[in-house]
Amino acid sequence: MDARSLVIMLLVGLVAGWLASFIVGGGGLIRYLISGVIGSFVGGFLFRQLGISLGIGNEIVRDIIVATVGAIVVVILARLVA
Repeated sequence: MDARSLVIMLLVGLVAGWLASFIVGGGGLIRYLISGVIGSFVGGFLFRQLGISLGIGNEIVRDIIVATVGAIVVVILARLVA
């Protein structure tokens, strides 16, 4: 993974974490980033396993939506465990 891909992944994770915390509550820049990056993996896994395809041509928008859904799942599961 090159530096550009890493920066894009972190920015997508940050936006997704912010959107997820806006929807389910929470806060903090580090928390946004962590939940967004973990959420991107969880969202990607869930969407693949469930056979969900968004059909959105813009790759960044699609990635943000998938990561946000994953981050929401991560935040809710973390709250259930805690």
